[in-house]
Parts: sequence; C-alpha cells; structure tokens
Amino acid sequence: MASTPRHFAHSIAQSRHHFPKRYTRASFHHLSHLVHKMPTPQDPAHYLSTARVDPAIFALRPDYRALLLIATNIPASPSTASSEAFLSAAESSAKAALATTPLNSIPHVVAWREAYKAFGAKPKKTKPSVEALLGRVDAGLPRVNRLTDIYNAISIKHQIPLGGEDLDRYAGAPFLIRATGTEKFITKSGGEEVTEFPKPGEVVWCDDEGVTCRLWNWRQCARTGLRDETTSVLFIMDALEPVSDEGLEAAAEELTGELKKLGGEVQVWKRMIRAP
Repeated sequence: MASTPRHFAHSIAQSRHHFPKRYTRASFHHLSHLVHKMPTPQDPAHYLSTARVDPAIFALRPDYRALLLIATNIPASPSTASSEAFLSAAESSAKAALATTPLNSIPHVVAWREAYKAFGAKPKKTKPSVEALLGRVDAGLPRVNRLTDIYNAISIKHQIPLGGEDLDRYAGAPFLIRATGTEKFITKSGGEEVTEFPKPGEVVWCDDEGVTCRLWNWRQCARTGLRDETTSVLFIMDALEPVSDEGLEAAAEELTGELKKLGGEVQVWKRMIRAP
C-alpha cells in the first residue's frame, strides 16, 4: 500500500509519508515480469496457525494485536462503481470524525506515533499507514482496484492500519519481527527495482522471501501488493490500545461482509494474535 504504504495499499505513493504505500495499476503491470505466483494455501486455517509475532514485538508493545484475515475465491476486478461508492462513504465518515477530533489527537494515531518512536522511527517522516490515509481524506484517496478501495475504506472508517497482500504471491506464512538489518526489501525507484534493508531493530512484516512491509505498516514491497487480477488475499490489521478487541473484530466483520458481497464463492478465515 512505489512501494506502497501499506497497508494503502499497502497502492500509490512512494512512501507512506505521502500515502500508505501501494503501487499504481500501471506500476504493477510493469513489475509483472519480476513476480512469480505462489499457490494459495490448501488449508487457510492451518496456514494462519503458523503465522507468528516475535516476542520482541510484545516486549515493545504488550498491547499489540494482529488480526489476520484470509479471503479466497474473490472475483478479480479493477475499481467498480460500488467500490468507489463504498470508499466515498468512508471518506465522508472520516471527514466528519476529523471535524471533531484533529488527526494528531486521534487516540490510535497517537498510539502508533509512540510505537514508531519506541523502535527508532520518525513518524513525522514515515507515517503509520492509518495516519497517512486519514491525512489524504480531504483531497480524496486514489481508486486503485476494488479490493484496495474496500480495505482503504475500512481502514479510515475504523481508524486502524489495514493492509492487503496477494496470497498467491506470498511465500510461506507471515511473521512480524524486529529486523536484524540483513533482510531484503524489494521496492522501486525511478522505474527500477531497488533492494533496501531495514534498520536493525525496525519492526517489519516478512515472509520466506524477505520483508513484505517496512516500519510495521508503513510501506509494502512490490511483490505482494494487490492487483486487478488478485483473487486470494491476506489482510493484516494492526491494533494498539485504546482500540479494543471488539473494535478490531468489528472492522474485520465489516470487511468480511463487503468481501462476501463480491460473490457467493468467497470464503474467509481469520485469527487474532496477541501477547501470551
């Protein structure tokens, strides 16, 4: 959500500072020769059971929770009138909320800024994805593809970081760690593929091939971003206090409902990971 501020999918600007980073449709088409597809897990429930959050993350933020949601058999599609209308309604809702509570006073935004500072990030420069998205509401969020429209809408409506990964391009189960600094992160700069490395101690989501999202939920890699042709998705929702488990589940339920409207064959599995 350039690499996408994520969870914007994880689909637009080069840095989540400008948007939760995601690639544009044209960028993804240009990158198609760099990407090889992985098979969707045959047993999504088992797959989710192998996802993990390193204890070092809970040492940093004991209140952290990740809600992972897999959706399969999704009809592939670019943005539609329906997805654009859903995102427009969420933008209106977010504008109304921001009219009463400024962006820098939203409790979950404040919590994420503190979390970023705790591992050495500079949230004024590299914004948590939910802050980056909410900061663009007045100008209007870009319409990327149907799935990205939907999850961006859920993110700004519920004020939580939310990203989508193409499960057919994901290698193994997701894991959230504090980086050693040797993990590879593949992005684009000036139209060319670039390999970057996170700073030691940076919080990153990874799969078996490398970093899939830097700075917890700031910037997504090129390989796993959603495309018009995506049919299986791993959604990742990040929460800190004061967001409750019930609030996180409510966002997941609304996302599930919107996905199931896309076709009768859509199937959904989810798992929440929290500190032991």
